[in-house]
Amino acid sequence: MPEVLRESQARILSYTCGKMGISAVPGSGKTWTLSRLAAKLINTAELQPDQEVLVVTFSNSAADNISARIGQLLRQSGVLSGLGYHVRTLHGLANDIIHQRPELAGLTNDYQILDQTEADTILTHTVDAWLKLNSSFFDDLLLPSFISSETNEHTKKADELLSGLVKSVGLAFIRTAKDLRLTPANIAKKLKDYHMDTSLLQMGLALYQDYQAALNYRGAIDFDDLIWLAYQCLENDPDLVALLRHRWPYILEDEAQDSSVLQEKILRLLVGTDGNWVRVGDPNQAIYASFTTANPNLLKRFLEEPGVRKEDLPESGRSCLSIINLANGMIDWVQNANPNIKVRDALTPPHIEPTKPGDPQPNPPDESGAVEFVNWQMSDQAELDFLVERVQAWLEKNPESTVVVLAFLNDRVAKIADALRNANIPVVDSLMNLPDPTRLSAGAIANIFESLLNPDNSKKLAITFKVWKRKFREDEAAWDQIEASARLIQRCPALENYLYPQEGVDWLESLKGQQTDEMLTDLAAFREVVHRWHQAAHLTPDQLILAVAQDLELDAVELATIYKIALLIRNLQNMHPEWSLEDLNSELVDITKNLRRFENLSDEAEGFDPQAHKGQVVVATMHKA
Repeated sequence: MPEVLRESQARILSYTCGKMGISAVPGSGKTWTLSRLAAKLINTAELQPDQEVLVVTFSNSAADNISARIGQLLRQSGVLSGLGYHVRTLHGLANDIIHQRPELAGLTNDYQILDQTEADTILTHTVDAWLKLNSSFFDDLLLPSFISSETNEHTKKADELLSGLVKSVGLAFIRTAKDLRLTPANIAKKLKDYHMDTSLLQMGLALYQDYQAALNYRGAIDFDDLIWLAYQCLENDPDLVALLRHRWPYILEDEAQDSSVLQEKILRLLVGTDGNWVRVGDPNQAIYASFTTANPNLLKRFLEEPGVRKEDLPESGRSCLSIINLANGMIDWVQNANPNIKVRDALTPPHIEPTKPGDPQPNPPDESGAVEFVNWQMSDQAELDFLVERVQAWLEKNPESTVVVLAFLNDRVAKIADALRNANIPVVDSLMNLPDPTRLSAGAIANIFESLLNPDNSKKLAITFKVWKRKFREDEAAWDQIEASARLIQRCPALENYLYPQEGVDWLESLKGQQTDEMLTDLAAFREVVHRWHQAAHLTPDQLILAVAQDLELDAVELATIYKIALLIRNLQNMHPEWSLEDLNSELVDITKNLRRFENLSDEAEGFDPQAHKGQVVVATMHKA
């Protein structure tokens, strides 16, 4: 059955060359459309064997999604997937560019990219050190009630709030400086001739200097450096620009509203004046502008440039008519009635249109009370109580429906989840956590390392035995026997008599006649496995992880995750050569506790199905949702 295209989608898929900008409303299928345009160009643009359609997007998950869609479309048309296209995040693209000529960025071939968690840790330490040296800096800037109190509890909370505030300002300062290609020295020179109060700018500069010094000490760069240095490579090597222009004659940019000044400059260099560039995004949906240097005005200006074909994707089947009218009303109010005239361009058309009859994505029915405003002021606790009461009443009336509570910040989501649980309301917060398979893979390695670090601890060895046999967890009878064997190990009076017995003092021999042959066989096999792990203890920690993994029965996703964990540990060891195996293992423990960010490879990360959680309350940040 042929696909049904909306008129707007059909117009966009008629594109053959040149520059085109697309304003797409939420739920209009912009990624769906862009994937089909990429597949069409691969099939029709007569690409040379060394050429590709380059698709650039904002996040890893979006890149994986688009790549999978393009591959599926190509296979459906009888074309071999995996050839003729290259899908990357902007940071991934920057990394590709630097790898072409790292010396132009002042880097060696084996340069290290600091992961986001490590960068965050460095910035936290930088802020803490600065606050200790500048304890009176905010005395004239903050309310007296904030910086002085009779209770230690209040002081601690105030210190935490202040530290978080300084960190957020420091992060914004550093990211903005790097997007403007300003080094600490550049900024210091400019501030010398600045005639206004520069105390806050000096704070940002001090944080930037110390943060960058910590990176330089580790011989590392962060994600913002990637963008800067990639542009530097292109700016200084016209031959590299020409090579990449030939390789990528078409560039399709998804989520273009999240592009920064420097990211746009990179793409403009790659496209050239007469190149082929399609940018799709929703300037009214630029959620990442809160946390990054993303600037939705760049897309708006691109849409108005001479020679740019302007298209809209206005139809959306995501929301009911009341919500659509509310969103459109916000656009009209901002443009025509906002009392601050300077921000009347903050929201722009196109207006959202409901889908037409027969569309494969019809709008939900428009029920009474679809939108309700609560416009009275409440305290933090009163708002939580109100929310719990309303959610509880709604669930009682709609036990087979789905519901989500969204908040702006992670800590607010945590408070909402706690309030709901205290009221015995079932909560699903998996959107905020790493999937179980990812945490279990990290936990398996962490438990084994704990045993290797404590070779005389029978309890840790018993846990490791269960990790080794974990594939039998779903078999109740088999697992009961494994638990019994683990208890035997835990009660072993001298582990050396089990693992490395001398003649006449073999603990396993003493169990014969008391335990089943199957249990004794398992314990003997486990002893051989532990021997191999002990013999591998001379390896580097990342190699040790891979050696240990060979004795664990892993599926494809678990194996890929273990390899990612090994890579993470290797990077951490390179950044912190002074760290012991125990220090590195604590990072794995943090992953299992969901305290550390980690790019997972679990199937559970591919999507979230609300229908699997009927009668429960899903909680998440708006950005995560």
